Amino acid sequence: MLFKNIGLVTEDFSYREGMYVGTIEDRIVYIGETAPSEDSGSAPEEELFKITVSSNPRKSGESSGCCGHVYKSGETHPLYGEVYDGTGKVLMPAFYNAHGHSPMCLMRGYGENLPLDRWLNEKIFPFEDKLYSEAVYWSTLLTMAESIRYGIVSTSDMYYFIDDMVRAISVSGMKSNISRAVASIGCEKLEDCIGYREMRETIMMYDGFANGKIIVEASAHAEYTNSEYFLRAIAETAKEFDVRMHVHVAETESETKGCIERYGRTPVAFLADCGLFDVPANAAHCVWLTDEDRDILAEKKVSVSSNTVSNMKLASGICDVPALYAKGINVAIGTDSVASNNSLNFFEEMKLFALCGKFRAMDPSVMTPEQVLHSATRSGAIAQGRMDAGLIKEGFKADLIVVDASVPNMKPSHDILNALIYSADGKDICLTMCDGKVLYRDGIYMTMDVERAMAEAENATKKILSLM
Repeated sequence: MLFKNIGLVTEDFSYREGMYVGTIEDRIVYIGETAPSEDSGSAPEEELFKITVSSNPRKSGESSGCCGHVYKSGETHPLYGEVYDGTGKVLMPAFYNAHGHSPMCLMRGYGENLPLDRWLNEKIFPFEDKLYSEAVYWSTLLTMAESIRYGIVSTSDMYYFIDDMVRAISVSGMKSNISRAVASIGCEKLEDCIGYREMRETIMMYDGFANGKIIVEASAHAEYTNSEYFLRAIAETAKEFDVRMHVHVAETESETKGCIERYGRTPVAFLADCGLFDVPANAAHCVWLTDEDRDILAEKKVSVSSNTVSNMKLASGICDVPALYAKGINVAIGTDSVASNNSLNFFEEMKLFALCGKFRAMDPSVMTPEQVLHSATRSGAIAQGRMDAGLIKEGFKADLIVVDASVPNMKPSHDILNALIYSADGKDICLTMCDGKVLYRDGIYMTMDVERAMAEAENATKKILSLM
């Protein structure tokens, strides 16, 4: 696809008007102020005429000149495929959701107005005890639809029923860093723990699946749901298979105090001693940290996924993101599940992430738009180990979203980067592209039957509730 006359969030997170961006297959191959020539781009010559033009092309807009030919919006460029008129729109990197539990959309709004421990034990765990294969498939597919609608192209997903999740993610066309979380309470031996066995099987079966769209990580659910013996075994598994780690860390004050009582150390210090941070790791939440904890995270190069809306809704606390930034820690943004968030609207998540950082620091100058946009895009890609993604840069993956900046809530705009954080809404996204493939466009989902996914998820919820 060739985007023309479009506003662009550049690789250094500045903004430029009237730009051209060309994609071939799964890569960004051209960025410029003028229309590319027909022989530009880095793809091999034999690939140049294999471009698939997406459906539902726009027909309006000005034309762009190229080698004597005037290409109108909706026409086909011989290298890039469809020409997309970007007048009044902004092209930016897609979002990388750094922490989620996708099948939990079946529990959206189910456990309201409870603190985390009661929410889990009284509502979530009893519901999850009745989950079954098809319920997880349809709930995951519905979550993928919501994700795509809101510009998310990849989620760091921690759950179980991994076969069904991978099946749904593959149908959607999205990416995923997926992990089978281990909670070993009640298990004394490794062979007695179903979660541990399934974690290892998932790594062997699916890591690198779907041409690398699926990355499998090792995962300990948390310090408080695993013995030290199991935590060390999970860490060794990550080293054995050379995979990443995903773990909940210091989400609540009670979790942190409990770990100190049990081991005389904070969750960060204890998990580091168990070896969980000896591989590239994604630590979700990190609300209750000491300055020494932040030093450990920085030294170990751990990424932190901050889940602002979920943490606020469960009254778990507010992550001190400015303090993490000050230590040079890679801070990404996660939604957590919609059971504790109710929405995957990433623009909403970005706005509250920014506002809570300012409030926590009591300083309106912190949480610059460049930092926040970086956390939502590039930092999330880094947290997932997708080093060639998360920026609009030649040679990088074509993971892109188009935002309509001509809507009332974006006008007038004195600074488009600030407007993207504080004024834009997820419903302003009119196109989502993952690896060069358009997954959503102007209300149309290109890879799935959303109506059926909604109906099947509703039926699954009713069935599970009837079994409780």
